[in-house]
Amino acid sequence: MTPTELQQAVDQLIIARHSVRAYLPDPVSAELLQDLFSVAARAPSGTNTQPWKVYVLTGEKKNQLSQKILQAHDHPNPAAPHTEEYHYYPLQWTSPYLERRRKVGWDLYALLGLGRDNKAGMHAQHGRNYTFFDAPVGLIFTIDRILEQGSWLDYGMFLQNLMLAAKARGLDTCPQAAFTQYHQIISEQLALPANEMLVCGMSLGYADLSQPENSLQTEREPVSGFVRFVE
Repeated sequence: MTPTELQQAVDQLIIARHSVRAYLPDPVSAELLQDLFSVAARAPSGTNTQPWKVYVLTGEKKNQLSQKILQAHDHPNPAAPHTEEYHYYPLQWTSPYLERRRKVGWDLYALLGLGRDNKAGMHAQHGRNYTFFDAPVGLIFTIDRILEQGSWLDYGMFLQNLMLAAKARGLDTCPQAAFTQYHQIISEQLALPANEMLVCGMSLGYADLSQPENSLQTEREPVSGFVRFVE
């Protein structure tokens, strides 16, 4: 492969990757998953700490976790609410982040035919996060509590590696912060050691391209909007 062909292949992978929210039931082999994780683990990390830990859920184990979380999602207990262990999103939304968040939400709901007054429909769609959007593989990522912010930066590079490696093999993914609210349920169901905390979840499988939500393409700022050349 020439340098130009390599550049084009890498660029195409990065551009083609997007969050997929509907999957075919086709299974993903254990050998393919092993291959994905082996490639993703080449992500850089400060002093080679390699902070990532992954739990792979399929079949009945995945279904059991999904049902536990959906029960809590659909029947919240005001006396003992489920809250995130860490703040993924800001406590106070400001511009331009608020506008971007609202746009992607309404764009998705529009594709699904959900109007602003359809609270039940939006709640049900959000709940699909917890079934991993029917993907055959659900991934749960954890990190050792002793590690600091730098290791979280490293973790993001591992997640990106994994998603790009999956895309290169005809698979799609959806990284999901939605799971962080139910870290207690996940910890109990997976018997996580006390030193591990939840980072996020991820759906992985073969995209169902017949579903409208998978046509969503999010916008990106032009380079001039976030890059400053200092001379």
